[in-house]
Amino acid sequence: MKRFLTTATAVLMLTSVLAACGGKSNSSNNGGASASPSASTSNKPKDKVTINLWSFTDEIPNMTTKYIATHPDANVEFKTTIIATTDGAYQPALDQALASGGKDAPDLYAAESAFVLKYTQGDASDYAANYADLGLDDQMVKDAEIAQYSVDIGSKDGQLKGLAYQATGGAFIYRRSLAKDVFGTDDPATIKNEVGPGWEKFFDAAAKLKAKGYGIVSGDGDIWHPIENSSDKGWVVNGKLHIDPKREQFLDLSKKLKDNGYSNDTKDWSESWFADMSGTGKQPIFGFFGPAWLINYVMKDQVKDTNGDWAATEPPTGFFWGGTWLLANKNVVKDEAKKAAVADFIKWVTLDTSDTGLQYYWANGTMKDGEQGTKDSVSSSVVMAKSNGEIELLGGQNMFEVFVPANANATGKNLTQYDESINLIWRDQVREYSAGNKSRDKTIADFKQKVKDQLGIESE
Repeated sequence: MKRFLTTATAVLMLTSVLAACGGKSNSSNNGGASASPSASTSNKPKDKVTINLWSFTDEIPNMTTKYIATHPDANVEFKTTIIATTDGAYQPALDQALASGGKDAPDLYAAESAFVLKYTQGDASDYAANYADLGLDDQMVKDAEIAQYSVDIGSKDGQLKGLAYQATGGAFIYRRSLAKDVFGTDDPATIKNEVGPGWEKFFDAAAKLKAKGYGIVSGDGDIWHPIENSSDKGWVVNGKLHIDPKREQFLDLSKKLKDNGYSNDTKDWSESWFADMSGTGKQPIFGFFGPAWLINYVMKDQVKDTNGDWAATEPPTGFFWGGTWLLANKNVVKDEAKKAAVADFIKWVTLDTSDTGLQYYWANGTMKDGEQGTKDSVSSSVVMAKSNGEIELLGGQNMFEVFVPANANATGKNLTQYDESINLIWRDQVREYSAGNKSRDKTIADFKQKVKDQLGIESE
């Protein structure tokens, strides 16, 4: 989840040789990068395979430590480069390294949802290897029951180039005590029918909450992600700016929230937004929209006295928010040893459904032996089905019962490589409209002009 909360303020270059960090094995040899004990009489050790790994947080680099620990026979070392996305530093550096090639070029690299399409389907997609060329075929994806939106985002012309290890399908996360006060129950099966399906029912619930002195969400940012990622088409269609009707509706829904006092009119990621998680805002707030990472890495540190007073249920519309995809440089297939090593690590991170695969450790919060870490939603529903998703913040609710269908209901077919930039322009213009500073027509006209001026994209 740190893909959204990176706090690094400088470029950090780390080079680490992790092969000596072995420890006791917790799994059988997965093959690929792993080497069998040599029958040769030669005492000369086989050269290790060096994998250049690029990422924008320490999340995947930390996985390499667990990989080495659970694969003591793996003849591999990881040379890690971490460059924060702060000030847009990561992509230009990655692009240059991919273009330059050579022995220091990235063999494995990470891309987050905000810009992943550039590397899987867009301008930089030709650098990425097809998973099939690494020996990771479609049947493996089906057997693991990987969330389809993750596959769609990671594919170009039917060829899979990247997968996310974490699944970020979204739920509606609400206060149990407020639900009981307004709706007479905090049961997720009942509350989902109070807030949806559809935005009409959601705003009916907002009116009921308002009558009791509660806001339904903290600010319009809370409804943007479900709207954005449930649209039928993305921002750019056939090279032209396209405003999907569902995204255009955000203008009206944002204004409705503000005009009726259904929210505290906060901006996401602000102190006032966090205050609403702890129940200390202007008016008590019923809920937030988000994936498991919002619960685990944001709300967990903010809820304070409301810890345990939350539950998750199906949102008015399916959506996802965030995620990190893992890609391989196409040049690794030219070296059989490196190809095998890279493929084995990708498989362990994204497709291994065993109790010793990354997905299982990640879902159950057992990355560190003897410690109960953070449980998280993962791409494989096979793994989540056999994992314990009960968490204290949700009052002991098994979050996987909500996030497995949430991941299945998300779509990955409405993204473009321009989303990060266009979303910023759109959100700013919508705030101007909901504040009453512009007419609806003027808002849309200004949005189109700014997209043209900043990105050179003409409107339909």
